[in-house]
Amino acid sequence: MIEELYQHITDRLTEMKDSEQEIYACDLHHYIFNEEMYIIGHYNARKWIKKHDLDVFDLIHDVQEYEKEHFGELTTDISSPEKLVNMYVYIEGEEILNESDYYSDIWDKECTKEDYEQIIKDLS
Repeated sequence: MIEELYQHITDRLTEMKDSEQEIYACDLHHYIFNEEMYIIGHYNARKWIKKHDLDVFDLIHDVQEYEKEHFGELTTDISSPEKLVNMYVYIEGEEILNESDYYSDIWDKECTKEDYEQIIKDLS
């Protein structure tokens, strides 16, 4: 599952680089995981959970902990497999992006082609 998310992130960063999108680094996570849903549909979300051998209760716990820490309350409808999976992927994606020291260093700057390439390199 983690490899799949790394690939999703690098694919999206490559698209941004190739289209020369000037996005602030602090907004990259939003553009990668909020512009389009990662999983669409309850059936596909259930299949994704099963495919990656994830425990739905672990997903619920992770989402609850993250949202309580960051938002002070639970905002995701955890009864919706689609919403649960997309929020879980959002959280995991944030952790992956934060593995790039370069990403942290340019947090408040607009990304150039070279910035995208360096983040991709860091995550490879």
